[in-house]
Formats: sequence, structure tokens, C-alpha cells
Amino acid sequence: MNGSADVQKIIAATFLLLGAGFLVANARLAFEYARFVKRRRGALLTWRGPKPPYYVLQLAIGVFLGVILIYNVARTYRLYQGFRLDSRIFGQSMMFLYYAYFFPMSLTIGRGFYEDGIWAETTFIPYHEVGGISWREGEHQVTLVVISRLRNLARRLIVPGDKYGAARRLLRDKIGEHVIHFTGTGLDLGAHDERDEV
Repeated sequence: MNGSADVQKIIAATFLLLGAGFLVANARLAFEYARFVKRRRGALLTWRGPKPPYYVLQLAIGVFLGVILIYNVARTYRLYQGFRLDSRIFGQSMMFLYYAYFFPMSLTIGRGFYEDGIWAETTFIPYHEVGGISWREGEHQVTLVVISRLRNLARRLIVPGDKYGAARRLLRDKIGEHVIHFTGTGLDLGAHDERDEV
């Protein structure tokens, strides 16, 4: 009997940890989406990001978790003559929300160029933080590598082929308006036009 109780405690602790981890992930995605909603009126050149590998599988996981969650909520309701939130339901709820709602919602965030910055694949970079840019050309798409002057990190933005020309022009315009400048980043080569970097 003690062995069964120990297993139940381990399962409960596992679901509690999973729930806490997915709660953090859900909060982060909700925050990113709220930032997007606030900025989307200032979109200059945007597009939907590509769907990740195994996207359909991730949606299927969301549906599967939803079925299990409904079953467990109904079972708990029958057992306790009312609803009771335990660690198992908490963990499954957070995972369900991630796979069925927050993750698909995050893919609707428009990648590209806004009035005040660039939305890369993983985060938003204000223009005043851009310390350098570089292009990587592929067969069907081009990748803009954006270097942050504050965090010393490089972020990627996958640019569809039909948006490449417009993206280059927009960057040149922002540099010409001195919204983006590379001074003090190691890319300043003296008296040259920074628009030549684009």
C-alpha cells in the first residue's frame, strides 16, 4: 500500500512541476502576443512566420490532452461530488493551454518590420538596439541576422523571397533617417554611408 502511495506522490509532484513549467511558457507567450497586439497598428512590412516542423503533431497533442483533461475533470467531479483542482488537472490544463491555444496563437504574430523595431523569429528588437545586420541568402528565402547592441546576441528573421527587396529598402530608409546606426558596435568603418551595410 505504501508503494502505491509513493507512486501517487511522485505522479502528483511530476504533474505539479510540468504545470509550473508550462504556466511560465504560457505566460511568456501571452506576454509576447500582448506586445504584438499593441504594436500591430504600426506594422510596416510583415508576414506570418513558417509553421515549425511537427506542427500537426503538436496540435494533435493538444487535442489528446483536451480529451484526457475532460475525462479527468469529470472523474474528479464524480469522486468528490464537485470540482477539485489537483496537481494532475493543473498540469494537464497548462499543457493543454500551451499546445491547443498559446502555441498556435504565437504563430499568428507578424514577423517583420514595425514603426519602432524588428520582430525576429523569437523576439522583438527595437531599432535603437540594432547594432549590426547581415543577410544570408538561401534558395527560397533570405535570413536577416540582427545583432543587438545591448545584449550582444544575434537574432534571425526569415524573409520570404517576395519581401526581400522591400525589406532592404525599408532598412536603408531607417538607416538614412538615423533610426538605426552602427556607431560604436565595431561595425563603424569611419566616413562611410551605413546604408551600404544593407
